[in-house]
Amino acid sequence: MAERLRSRGLLGEMAAEFTGTLVLILFGVAVVAQVVAAGIGDHDSIAWAWGLGVTLGVYVAARTSGAHINPAVTVALAAFKGFSWRKVLPYCLAQTAGAFVAALIVRFNYGEVLEKADPGLTIKTQLVFSTLPGNGSLPVGTWGAFRDQVIGTAILLLLVLALSDTRNTAPMANLAPFMTGLVVVAIGMAWGSNAGYAINPARDFGPRLASFLTGYETAWQDQYGQLYFWVPIVAPLIGGLIGAFLYEILVARFLPPEEAGPEVGRVTPEDPRHP
Repeated sequence: MAERLRSRGLLGEMAAEFTGTLVLILFGVAVVAQVVAAGIGDHDSIAWAWGLGVTLGVYVAARTSGAHINPAVTVALAAFKGFSWRKVLPYCLAQTAGAFVAALIVRFNYGEVLEKADPGLTIKTQLVFSTLPGNGSLPVGTWGAFRDQVIGTAILLLLVLALSDTRNTAPMANLAPFMTGLVVVAIGMAWGSNAGYAINPARDFGPRLASFLTGYETAWQDQYGQLYFWVPIVAPLIGGLIGAFLYEILVARFLPPEEAGPEVGRVTPEDPRHP
């Protein structure tokens, strides 16, 4: 019976991660489609929609799974915050599946607009779904994009851990998801040009696969013809570990012991508040 309950609990957590990531991508990929293919909006609208997508996705999933909605977050929490390693692969698969389904919905809804703007379904609109070095036009290569993703994801994890640590000055009144969204807005505005700030393997791979299956034959490559899909997977995982490590050695170890109870805004299955 206990094993069955644990299994059902993990299934619920996976469903929450799937749904939270789906919400994130529904807003994030759709806004890029609107800007790139329809010419409505600009860089700032992209940054804000991605940030709001993160906020809303976290609010959807936080109570059940902790709302990682990003494999880089899941792996970093397992490495540094005691999250169960046996849940890492299920969480990552659920996150990627949510991103994949959301991208299919965007592809279906914006199909006419995408095909009018780019009848050949080329690199021109490929960046609606997945990232490219230099956003497809700036002189940035594979390793420049790799470096950029390591740095951007390190910033993300350092700040996510700071915002969720009640020994620090964590946001109260359930505002942590909103503040996390603002972190993504800031990263997009300051670190978006070199590689499109994927900072999330599921965010890139799920939509990339969806685009490939719906007509984008060069989905796995960059504008130089180089195999690129691995960069927004590997670099964010490394960057997330670096960011979490930096938070632990530079901030967390100097904070006073926990007194205020479990973390605000990032309820995990190990949290006493979890049903």
